[in-house]
Amino acid sequence: MTYAREIEAVYQRTGISPANALKLAQITPAQLKKTDANITTRQMEVLSGTAMQELDDEAMGAFSRRLPWGSYGMLARASLGAPDLGMALKRWCRHHALLTDDIQLKLVTTGDSTAIVLEERGDLARHGQGAREFCLVHVLRNIHGLACWYIDSRIPLQSAHFPFGEPPHGAAYALMFPGPIRFDAAQAELRFDSRYLALPLRRDEKALQQMLQRALPLTVRPYRRDRLLAQQVRQVLTKSEILSHNADTLAAALNMSPRSLHRQLQEEGASLQQLKDEVRSQKAKDLLLRTTQPVKQVAAASGFRNEKSFIRAFRSWAGCTPTDFRRGLY
Repeated sequence: MTYAREIEAVYQRTGISPANALKLAQITPAQLKKTDANITTRQMEVLSGTAMQELDDEAMGAFSRRLPWGSYGMLARASLGAPDLGMALKRWCRHHALLTDDIQLKLVTTGDSTAIVLEERGDLARHGQGAREFCLVHVLRNIHGLACWYIDSRIPLQSAHFPFGEPPHGAAYALMFPGPIRFDAAQAELRFDSRYLALPLRRDEKALQQMLQRALPLTVRPYRRDRLLAQQVRQVLTKSEILSHNADTLAAALNMSPRSLHRQLQEEGASLQQLKDEVRSQKAKDLLLRTTQPVKQVAAASGFRNEKSFIRAFRSWAGCTPTDFRRGLY
């Protein structure tokens, strides 16, 4: 509820009544005054979304100049064509500086760890420490949620740092920033595994349009799926000359145990057999369409010991035989 009161304060400073936004979010004046009250993610979505539009300021008074409605959508679109998450985040940080110079965002990679660092340039506490906290939380949850959405994957946080003491509602931070949290830090930052930067973006313009219709849940509800391990398995299989890898050889290539490999893939909603089939299927289709190799050779190159088992598997993947697929009869 602390954040709801901060939004109400922005309305008061601009001379606009917050009554409509509070009513739509189903927050009564009595509830607003309760210091230990909580609101649902849906209430936060409605309240802040309405405020952004009525105030025409997606930063909700945080910066020295307002960010008109659609500003963050523009940032998301400007990074959509990036080849991987690392480039998308660098573009997002760079373009954010065009909107305001009150903060500077940058991506800092040190070895296996990367940090999204937020440096304060303006006086974010000019309306009080609560307004400053709300701004920092809002911006960091925004960029973290968008990063997860770009690659359709949970990005676990190695740590989250905040340059202020733990607030009375500090327990809520574990929900917004799952992972170790440090208050009274030198600066605000989120830290995560650098390997996520290499993952390709999985969204297009159509997906962006749909997301922007209800963007706020991205900044509140963490993703559950983690694509990092599945992507690593695909890369090992794709680069390997031998596609008949089993769990033991794959686990060894990834410096983990076969048991951990199976368990983590299951947590991601994937399986080793599924990933092997995806890579085998793609390689077989590429060879059938791009070369004149006999089906027997395509089968061997795709990790099969005999042509008969390859044809049976290919039919389950493509709904036709390899020969019919090559002829375009599918």
